[in-house]
Amino acid sequence: MATILAIEDDASFRDLLQLHLQAAGHTVRAAADPEEGLRALLEDPPELILLDLDLPYLSGFEVLEALRSDKASRAIPVIVITGRPEGDTYERCRKIGIEGFASKPLRREELLRAIDKALAGKGRAP
Repeated sequence: MATILAIEDDASFRDLLQLHLQAAGHTVRAAADPEEGLRALLEDPPELILLDLDLPYLSGFEVLEALRSDKASRAIPVIVITGRPEGDTYERCRKIGIEGFASKPLRREELLRAIDKALAGKGRAP
């Protein structure tokens, strides 16, 4: 199974993500904000990143742009998880480069399928 970094500021949702992913056999490292997430990324790069868009200090878009602009993190699959799928959110994420997109409230099965697809290297989200 994979090592996954979850960057999510909502503590209860972050805990729920950890429970679901650990139950599925993944190793999970959680970060409460972008700074903590980027520090964890530098210390020990994960195989996949789950990224909330509504984060303190930097938006998830800014974090995603930073991940895609850095050679060391460019190839790490990112799945965006957000409570605001309306508007151009998905399209903006897709243009920056994501492997998956999920809306809150999130179903466990949907999340695990998105993770399996991203880890299988099926490419960026259409």
